[in-house]
Amino acid sequence: MKLTWFDSNSWGIELAGKYILLDPWLVDSLVFGNLSWLFKGVKNTVRSIPERIDLILLSQGLEDHTHTPTLKKLDPNIPVVASPNAAKVVRELGYVQVTTLAHGETFTFDEKVEIQAVPGSPIGPTLVENGYLLKDKISDRKIYYEPHGYHAPILKENAPVDVVITPIVDLKLPLLGSVIQGRQNALEVCQWLQPQVILPTAAGGDITFEGLLMSLLREEGSAETFRTLLAQNNLSTQVIEPKPGETFEV
Repeated sequence: MKLTWFDSNSWGIELAGKYILLDPWLVDSLVFGNLSWLFKGVKNTVRSIPERIDLILLSQGLEDHTHTPTLKKLDPNIPVVASPNAAKVVRELGYVQVTTLAHGETFTFDEKVEIQAVPGSPIGPTLVENGYLLKDKISDRKIYYEPHGYHAPILKENAPVDVVITPIVDLKLPLLGSVIQGRQNALEVCQWLQPQVILPTAAGGDITFEGLLMSLLREEGSAETFRTLLAQNNLSTQVIEPKPGETFEV
């Protein structure tokens, strides 16, 4: 399998001969609710839209996962698999092949890639978005993705998994606590799934962030401290820190 990190939570995944674009933010800035004074992300390097996209996979309906300016640039005939919240957004944008996956549901793409939705990040008091297990039905290799560090115990049934994509550091706000749960949660999911490789996501990459929220956010942990944590728990999982825009093979 080949992977490309496009900054933030955006990934290109080449699996079973298919190219899957995951939570893409490739153009323009990132703003939540048009409140640029609160938070704004600006890419320092323009990322080219991949020439071939077989499937778009969306985990959440929030702007950093279902990025409207990027989706407007893409072909609305590309098949989309999405959480219920994200599916509403892409349908409003005119996408015509949208498959909604609730937790526990599975979609098989072209008989080669199996995608299972699992409980992911809680967004507000009643909404839990999606994490995903992707399986190459030819080689039986598996990838697990959850962008905020919330991992459902049901994952244990799918061990082992080859690659885990999830945060490995914590991001905290005063009074509210962790908005991104890395470190201990990432360690726990490695204990459950015994992955060969873990890839950090939700990191900034080649991006400049602005706004009030950025002055309040506090990051705790690093790739090096997480490697130490893995070693202390006798786990052989390798931590790979990808460079934005570069494709690498796992």
